[in-house]
Amino acid sequence: MTRLTGHPGAGPPPPPGVLPPPPLVRLPDGFAIELADDTHRSRDGHLMLGGSPPRLLRLKPAAVRLLRDGGFVVTDAASAALARRLLDAGAAHPRPPLAPVRDTTIAIPVRDRAAQLDALLAALRADSATAPLPVLVVDDGSRDPDALARAARRHGARLLVHACNLGPAAARNTALRHARTAYVAFCDSDVVPERGWLAPLLAQFGDPAVALAAPRVVALPVPGPGRLDRYEQVRSPLDMGPREGPVVPVSMLAYVPSATIVVRRSALGTGFAPGMRVGEDVDLCMRLHEAGWRLRYVPTVRVGHRHRTDLRGWLAQRAGYGTGAADLALRHPGQVPPLYAAPWSLAACALLLRGRPLPAAAALTLTATTAVRVARHMPDAAAPARAGTLLALAALRGTAEQLLRCATRHHWPLAVAAAATGRRARWILATAALAEGLADHRRSGTSLGPLTYTAIRRLDDLAYGWGVWHGAVRRGTVAPLVPRLALPLRRAGRRSVRRPWEPRPVAPTSHQPATATVETW
Repeated sequence: MTRLTGHPGAGPPPPPGVLPPPPLVRLPDGFAIELADDTHRSRDGHLMLGGSPPRLLRLKPAAVRLLRDGGFVVTDAASAALARRLLDAGAAHPRPPLAPVRDTTIAIPVRDRAAQLDALLAALRADSATAPLPVLVVDDGSRDPDALARAARRHGARLLVHACNLGPAAARNTALRHARTAYVAFCDSDVVPERGWLAPLLAQFGDPAVALAAPRVVALPVPGPGRLDRYEQVRSPLDMGPREGPVVPVSMLAYVPSATIVVRRSALGTGFAPGMRVGEDVDLCMRLHEAGWRLRYVPTVRVGHRHRTDLRGWLAQRAGYGTGAADLALRHPGQVPPLYAAPWSLAACALLLRGRPLPAAAALTLTATTAVRVARHMPDAAAPARAGTLLALAALRGTAEQLLRCATRHHWPLAVAAAATGRRARWILATAALAEGLADHRRSGTSLGPLTYTAIRRLDDLAYGWGVWHGAVRRGTVAPLVPRLALPLRRAGRRSVRRPWEPRPVAPTSHQPATATVETW
């Protein structure tokens, strides 16, 4: 057991250092990729639409031939460049071969929870792949340190002890400093990974630019599940869903929770932001992306999690998550907006809310104009007008859904204040709250009744929104409440800021984020 010093009153922790960039190494020969199921191709294969945000790729004949069977294996610099572009866009997924689990340390930050730690360590030692790996347990100021020490000793784990509670980010950084392997797998004490979980995540690091890989975090089964248990089974904030892909800020998969992640130790520098007790995992994802690293989400790998389902603790947890939005918005301006949409789609939704013929006609005109603009970018599509119309309608629907979520989640105090001004505003808010809940109930596949599910979802949103406003007031900022507009590309001759691997945006048509892109490969 190693005892460490440190006290939160000794001064503010140092800010996390600038993360190193990934090596300029292309994908290795033999690296395989496969097109995503939701990537659409034209009949001749020369046009492809996929990813998040959606990208329209115009493929050259050589690329069409490579993708004839829905994927390919990297054999040279040209195929490596195409594979990289498709992976970064989310239009394709890596299919690396599994390798033996090695050169990995498992790190577990914990405060009390001795029984849960014992169950996690038992599961790790029962898995033949993880049984021989070194395990670091960081006791972050437990009230009963002896119980943790006994659990760690029983399973042969090394125990590092903070003299007082410094927070999960600091505890993970302590483990990171003491690890001596190329990879570190962080596991919270309240998870239980399925057997064979680590090998598929380590396989992602066959891409030399990958810094982090994460599994899907699902609810552990409980006997006689109550209403909150059944809600958490389908709407836990830790469950990022079944869709595989790259983790990219301001996208459908903007971050992954640190309940279980595997990282390349050399990519993390000094690690997590030690001053953040909420949202430190989101901050890490954003900093890694900003440095140029790739992050992968692998939902076929599953880790069970003991969700908090007592009402008081559940509400406090949701509000706590919301308080982190202010810090994230200040650290990463424009990267955590409550709403991200194109101006035309926002204007169209506002016109439709008027509920009158002339505004509705204006909204239809805006949508039709956008459809024409999008169709002009794909004149070689089988049906440009149909494709442009579908994309414009999808963008309008996406913006409408975001507005509904803002009214019931981030901006519910403003929505309630507006509802107090008139009957029409109250009717719109009540209808939005009910319609959004019923629509999400249908998508979720939950066993809860629709009204029960909707009521719990609204409680979820109220608690999170309260946390957002509390954090904003505490930090004296409105940053986490400010929407972001998806603007078209600046005119030629004016510089636009973008990273070298990111495509240039054109006509905004999608939501979250609301940009579409056109590229030729």
